[in-house]
Amino acid sequence: MKIHSAFLLSCFSTLTVLSLNAQQSPSLLAGVQIERGIEFLAAGRKERADLYLPTNTLAGEPHPAVVIIHGGGWSGGRRDAEREQNIGTNLALQGYVGMSIDYVLASKTHATWPQNLYDCKTAVRWLRKNAERLRIDPNRIGVIGGSAGGHLAAMVTLTTPTDGLDPKEPYGEFSCRVSCGVDLYGIADLTAYHDASMLGNTLADAPELYHLASPVTYVRSNSPPMLIIHGTADNTVSVKQSELFAGVLQKAGANYQLIIIPGAPHTFDLQPKQRDLRPVVLGFFDKFLKSVKLP
Repeated sequence: MKIHSAFLLSCFSTLTVLSLNAQQSPSLLAGVQIERGIEFLAAGRKERADLYLPTNTLAGEPHPAVVIIHGGGWSGGRRDAEREQNIGTNLALQGYVGMSIDYVLASKTHATWPQNLYDCKTAVRWLRKNAERLRIDPNRIGVIGGSAGGHLAAMVTLTTPTDGLDPKEPYGEFSCRVSCGVDLYGIADLTAYHDASMLGNTLADAPELYHLASPVTYVRSNSPPMLIIHGTADNTVSVKQSELFAGVLQKAGANYQLIIIPGAPHTFDLQPKQRDLRPVVLGFFDKFLKSVKLP
């Protein structure tokens, strides 16, 4: 992907004011409004979402939107962790509506697949249902996630209604499809990983289940564009997962980009010390959400 100097200039003139850390709340930054604790799932569900809304935009201009999915091994993590705040704020400053979500979490005795994926897809539907209030273009929705969230983001991006992984409700009248996805150091092939509590079975006992829960299974030539980012110092999810993912996408003739960051560990946001990723990630979303509509 080519990133032009004009984009870099506009991006950094807006974003140089941003330096998120544990002592700075994104709600204090100019240009971003945050709505916390939004109910977006079926009645009775405890999981919530936070919305990151741009304020410095032209009246009446529809925004593209991005669902943000946290990591945590499918059994932990939260929507308002530092990484998710960093991503949501950067997106809002660039004119996107960011929706950082919770989803049902697994335990050693509680399998959650495919409900965790259903929750992520329901967030996409919720954005379409509330497009008018939020001034969203319902045809320009993407997704991003890190680690387990990267896996779920890839599943949201690549699966279609024919794969049988769309929830029936709520908001069944709205599509779950997205225009593009960003996978930050996620698991692409669960059959080459290890046992996952979310599946409720071991890999040895249920290899087909692991296959069906893997993003690589759903790659097609016309899959929405994927951006994959991984660090070489990742001791939790091997960089080989992303290299394998890229190989499958390349073989299928799909639209993708793989970025390997030397020395980067498992968990990072859009501003790791090894490399500022804002031009790459925001440039990717600009290319596929601000100028291209869902087929």
